[in-house]
Amino acid sequence: MHDPRIDKLANLLLDHSCELKQGEKVLIEAFDLPEANLVAALVEGAAERGCVPLVSWKSNAVLRSLYRTATEESMKLAAQFEKDRMQAADAYIGIRGSANSSQFADVPHERMDLFQKHWWKPVHGSIRVPDTKWVVLRYPTDSFAQAANMSTAAFEEFYFEVCTADYAAMGKAQEPLVARMQAADRVRIIAPGTELEFSIKDIPVIPCNGERNIPDGEVFTAPVRDSINGVIRYNTQSRYQGTVFENIEFEFKDGKIVRAEANETEKLNAILDSDEGARYCGEWSLGTNNHVRHPMLDTLFDEKIGGSFHLTPGEAYEDADNGNRSRIHWDLVLIQREDYGGGKIWFDDELIREDGFFLPKDLQGLNTGL
Repeated sequence: MHDPRIDKLANLLLDHSCELKQGEKVLIEAFDLPEANLVAALVEGAAERGCVPLVSWKSNAVLRSLYRTATEESMKLAAQFEKDRMQAADAYIGIRGSANSSQFADVPHERMDLFQKHWWKPVHGSIRVPDTKWVVLRYPTDSFAQAANMSTAAFEEFYFEVCTADYAAMGKAQEPLVARMQAADRVRIIAPGTELEFSIKDIPVIPCNGERNIPDGEVFTAPVRDSINGVIRYNTQSRYQGTVFENIEFEFKDGKIVRAEANETEKLNAILDSDEGARYCGEWSLGTNNHVRHPMLDTLFDEKIGGSFHLTPGEAYEDADNGNRSRIHWDLVLIQREDYGGGKIWFDDELIREDGFFLPKDLQGLNTGL
């Protein structure tokens, strides 16, 4: 049965996110999708716009086998195939299903690290992110609905509503926050188990409203690399490389994570020891999407939660660069709304947000249901 919501989403991805122009090539990469409707709509929509669609359809069960048997040689060779394809593309649309979100849980860390180092970083970190017009998103599935504690039908309604939001209005509401972050030097954050300070002085500030992530709704920058001091306790679970981490706590000294604990402390520290930059942070971002209220163990949704922020160990983006380099980029979320324990954020000496609500008059538009 034809679903007009699929067409609306496909048009948004092609026109708003990728801004496809006639003659451009778009790589559509799909992982574990339950059906082909969105990919087919994207292929047909790209062709109608005079563009060249390319498709890669992947299975996480097959990728698990590749990762479990990985050698440095196999990862480098796979990356070469992927690099050639990515370099040929002007735009990239990545769509992930979730038949089993824990598919990689039993892949040894050292094998996943081979993937990160020799495949993900050279292809996505070094080509896709800086050199293509890219957007990534999830796809509604039964297991995704289960993670959100919703029925499949209710989750689909939520999914299409939040993914096809009024991103122009969102961008307008973000403008005053961008200006304040650009003018700020010191950031101070408190929450249960958290007391943290750092500088964002002279780091670019980027508003996100539907161009790179769907759904969207965040404004990000990066901390000055050596400026973070204090302790943070994240109150949102995070699935990384197939393992669910919770109760993550970091202690920082001059930007470096000098202590890291969680339910999986050994695995956590193994990830942070992947390279030198993994123990420093490459992004700090405020979530501004008030349609997304609760975690669902999916970073693309959880990092946009209204009243949240994420502080990210690892690689900095080139458009908000603090100089940190790593094959890790792990967005970890702390929700500061009152129903999650509350919290406060100051820019220099001004209290900007309390219990998830922006206080200055020019920022109060971000408290609405954008």
